[in-house]
Amino acid sequence: MRIAVFGAGGVGAYFGGRLARAGHSVAFVARGAHLEALRRDGLVVESVAGDFSVRPVEATSDPREIGPVDVVLVGVKAWQVREAAAALSPLLGPDTFVVPLQNGVEAADELAEVIGKGRVVGGLCRIMSFVAGPGRIKHTGIVPRIELGEWDGRPSARVAALRDALAAAEGLSAVVPLDIAVALWEKFIFIAPVSAVGAVTRATAGVFRAVPETRAMLAQCMGEILALAQARGVALGPDAVARTLAIVDGLPAEGTASMQRDIVEGRPSELEYQVGAVVRLAAPVGLSVPASTFLHASLLPAERRARAGRPDGSASAG
Repeated sequence: MRIAVFGAGGVGAYFGGRLARAGHSVAFVARGAHLEALRRDGLVVESVAGDFSVRPVEATSDPREIGPVDVVLVGVKAWQVREAAAALSPLLGPDTFVVPLQNGVEAADELAEVIGKGRVVGGLCRIMSFVAGPGRIKHTGIVPRIELGEWDGRPSARVAALRDALAAAEGLSAVVPLDIAVALWEKFIFIAPVSAVGAVTRATAGVFRAVPETRAMLAQCMGEILALAQARGVALGPDAVARTLAIVDGLPAEGTASMQRDIVEGRPSELEYQVGAVVRLAAPVGLSVPASTFLHASLLPAERRARAGRPDGSASAG
């Protein structure tokens, strides 16, 4: 397959790199020092599943240099999706489809507003990874997996082709769930509370899951997201909180979420697309979400401080 990865950060570079190693033609859209390192030195990945590198790497800041592809994996931060959507047109041929891999539950709709709903396949990823330096990615936990599917649940050749490509790549797995919307919210009920509680406490997963008070806050936030999903017609099961807490208990003790790292290190984060989205989406359905509201409000000063030096919210695609 010919694949473009828009945003070569911890997510995009890892999955794109594995696909390139499997023999697919992969082009990365990145910026700044990360782009320069990819072009000069290639991609280096340190992974708990086995280190690897890709040399040479096709990378550019201009999608016009890549041209139409079979599929675009969108790996930018959630708050960069609208900007990315506006830049995708050079990558889109008659049959090109786009798979968002962002945290949150709004990326697909934001892409569809710009490129059309028919081009957007539902998607999410599961991985703990980050940019360790220009051209370098570190994968620290979770078996890397992409879940994807058509919104109406029907089988399709395009989904099957990408699933097979991912499943055949070393160090990856791919799943086509029965309902991609349910899968997105199952991840959301995990990532938003873990990110926010981690950011507020400045603690690793092993710490905040073991302290009764912060574990209770984690569970309360998960319960609010479960209620929100059900209010929006998403069929999350009543055991979703218990199952998600079990996943948290299985995380590496030193694990941290990308939003937590961004906030702690003073960078713009996905706050408004995680617990901020819970607060925002709960209002129209009249749902009270006190834990999410507290976490969001507590993190707002740091978020606004991080964005004060970047009025446009800009950041590297990588």
